[in-house]
Amino acid sequence: MLRRSHPGSKESIVNTNSLTASLLEQLQQGQGLQQVSQQLGLDQNQTSQAVRAALPLFMGALGNNASEPQGAQSLLNALQKDHLGGGGGGGFDLGGILGAVLGGGAGGPATNGQGILGHVFGGQTPQAAQALGNKTGLDSGRAGQLLAILAPIVMSFLAQRFAQQGNASNLSQALGQEAPQAASAGGISGVLNMFDQDGDGQFGLSDVMGILSKR
Repeated sequence: MLRRSHPGSKESIVNTNSLTASLLEQLQQGQGLQQVSQQLGLDQNQTSQAVRAALPLFMGALGNNASEPQGAQSLLNALQKDHLGGGGGGGFDLGGILGAVLGGGAGGPATNGQGILGHVFGGQTPQAAQALGNKTGLDSGRAGQLLAILAPIVMSFLAQRFAQQGNASNLSQALGQEAPQAASAGGISGVLNMFDQDGDGQFGLSDVMGILSKR
């Protein structure tokens, strides 16, 4: 099932079945994007386009890490331990998690964007930010800041969907479907093709390094 986002966007078609599209839709509702825009010092359209590039990048990296059973279980354990919230019964609280992140990340590991990026990208976080900046036109500082803002939001979103089930296989399968689903969506495909430098249809750290080695 496809839907069109707001008319001003060139990247207007997204698959509503994907995790990325579902989270993006929630960010576009209410004050989410506006708050991120203010934090980054960008207009809302710039922020929307940057988020559309950053979410598939981050989801793709998570999918790469969770492609093996041990990685999927480690990710599930992190979601259950740090990102489920108070008992996990309240659902996904975008306003709460965004407020905590923009307020300085006083909530420990759950809102420590840089810490999450370190776990997901390893030592390649600066390279991932630079690659995102190259695609979106943001400087690497703002690109890295955006990834750090989105990382706790994505983890909380995934925790509410998968942590209570306790099924690492379901988590791995869902994340593994993100790249092909996003690749079918207009301008997002260009982002994924850029990051998939080794042509395996998946984003990995080798893809980030492949971009930068060609500069």
